[in-house]
Amino acid sequence: MKGYFITFEGIEGAGKSTQAKKLYDFLLKNGKNAVLTREPGGTQLGKKIREILLTPSEEIFPPTAELMLYEADRNIHIHNVIKPHLEKGYYVICDRFTDSTLAYQGYARGLKIDLIKNLNFIASENIEPDITFLIDIPVEEGFKRIQRYRKKDRIEQEHTDFHKKLREGFLKIAEEKKNRIVVIDGLKDENIIFNEILEILKKRDII
Repeated sequence: MKGYFITFEGIEGAGKSTQAKKLYDFLLKNGKNAVLTREPGGTQLGKKIREILLTPSEEIFPPTAELMLYEADRNIHIHNVIKPHLEKGYYVICDRFTDSTLAYQGYARGLKIDLIKNLNFIASENIEPDITFLIDIPVEEGFKRIQRYRKKDRIEQEHTDFHKKLREGFLKIAEEKKNRIVVIDGLKDENIIFNEILEILKKRDII
């Protein structure tokens, strides 16, 4: 029995977590076996790594160290959540995966793209999503949304140029991976977005 691996990506405030949760709830309501998870922090160990990564610190946090922590979180996540559930035939819904690492640490931080691709391959043990939804919104809109509902974490506190490079990075990745990544206009009503996602999943015989 084969499971399906569905990931959601986007800049800060895009609404990807909302859509991931809506899909998870929909699958459960329709009698499907599903698990909702995230990166970083999809495991007990991962939650500790997430706290390190997202808590503002006065110490220098080198991009390479940041990258290694994300990859460590991913490998723990693969072994404890993603792989076991896929093998049981579950729908695995994940809020962020390898595309985020490539966009954040590669295009936004400026680390070598090939290095990150290699580390992603190693950490994920060659497990790739069946489909990825990139919820795309302008950076300014993302900032407005974040300010409305929470205090900014370490990554969200980065300057505007960082977030613009991030968005451009996501769109470049989507262009390179057209068969897997579907770009969704995140400015639409969340229910309209969700209906679009359902239609795409139905057309691809995933649900």
